[in-house]
Amino acid sequence: MTQIDDHPLRYQLANELHARPFPTLQAPCRAVYLALAPVRSGKDRDRDAERSHLIALLDRHGAPHPQPSATHYTGQIGRHRLKWESHTEFVTYTVFLEGLSERPFDPDDTEVLPEDWLATAPGQRITSALIRVEARDADATRSRAPIAKALSEWFLPESLASARVLDGDALIAGDFHIDPMGHMRFAVFAKPGVGASRIGRIVQRLCEIETYKTMSMLGFAHVRETGADLSRIEQALTELIAGMTSEGAAEESQLQDLLTLAAELESLQAKGSFRFGATRAYAALVGQRIEVLREARYEGRQTFSEFMMRRFDPAMRTVTAHERRLEGLAARAMRAGELLRTRVEVTRSAQNQTILESMDRRADFQLRLQETVESLSVVAISYYAVSLGGYLLAPFVGPLGLSKAVLTAIITPPVIAAVWFMARRIRKSVIK
Repeated sequence: MTQIDDHPLRYQLANELHARPFPTLQAPCRAVYLALAPVRSGKDRDRDAERSHLIALLDRHGAPHPQPSATHYTGQIGRHRLKWESHTEFVTYTVFLEGLSERPFDPDDTEVLPEDWLATAPGQRITSALIRVEARDADATRSRAPIAKALSEWFLPESLASARVLDGDALIAGDFHIDPMGHMRFAVFAKPGVGASRIGRIVQRLCEIETYKTMSMLGFAHVRETGADLSRIEQALTELIAGMTSEGAAEESQLQDLLTLAAELESLQAKGSFRFGATRAYAALVGQRIEVLREARYEGRQTFSEFMMRRFDPAMRTVTAHERRLEGLAARAMRAGELLRTRVEVTRSAQNQTILESMDRRADFQLRLQETVESLSVVAISYYAVSLGGYLLAPFVGPLGLSKAVLTAIITPPVIAAVWFMARRIRKSVIK
């Protein structure tokens, strides 16, 4: 085959699809899960510090280091297995322990992540969970009573969600409450013969559901923080729009107030844009992760999907409603701005029309005044022209016996006509 050039990212993109394999777990076992959100996000996030924190844990057990640009890592730390993943907004640590502790959800299991190491973590705990995986009795009837007793002892009945998953191969349960030690609790009861990969997928899905659910709720927290500001802006915008219809309102002052409100809305949109988008994405992942488990009802209890429908979905709908409300207010502010600008332009047009009418009246007055002055000018010029004509013609008409008065009377009409004609010609040439 002819050699062709590969795209520089071809192998990286292909390997990304296989970069995060599911763990393989044998029942019985336990898992300690921790998700950390960095203090600084986005471009200010210090991924080198996160990687250094992971290496500090690995060095305690003499474990090999991850690749410099790795976003995931799986390896042994002592007798346990560690899985580390770096995501867009959080970092997760999952430690898998073999066997079961005598005390269900024993806080001592978290000692695999030392306290002094946790104290130096470059981030804050967004969630943590203890997961207990037990093997069910082959006889479903015999295993039902112990499972029912365990669920009643380990979880709060009013919020307990449980379901048979993956065609009945396992039973999962959890109440999504933080226990006195600060952790979530999940239980998995696997049927005999269920493969290690399938158990690993179930545990991984439980960790993802909890993490994505918690990250989605950050959007709900943002709504609570900004809800009062949005209500205040909405009230101010409503009052401003109502005041636009009143007579004598100061358009310039209203426009300034409107610009202030629009700037606040733009700021709220800028701050919440990423959070709202992330919330939609995480909420969709929660639903997808639950869907792939293929839940079936167990003992008439609510399933995970029903729990989310009753407790989680209303919060997500609140976030969606808040986002639409913010977009609607921004659109209202824009329309109000256009209306106010139109009103200002109409007012200014009316003022300009009044000024033009005043200028027309002033021009008409000046024209009449000019015509009056021109008429007086004709009389004055004619007077001087007749006087000069009389002095000029007097010597010539003396022999004829004409007096000066008669001469003046004779030359006055033609002089006036000539002056008037000359003034008219001058006026026409100036107008042209």
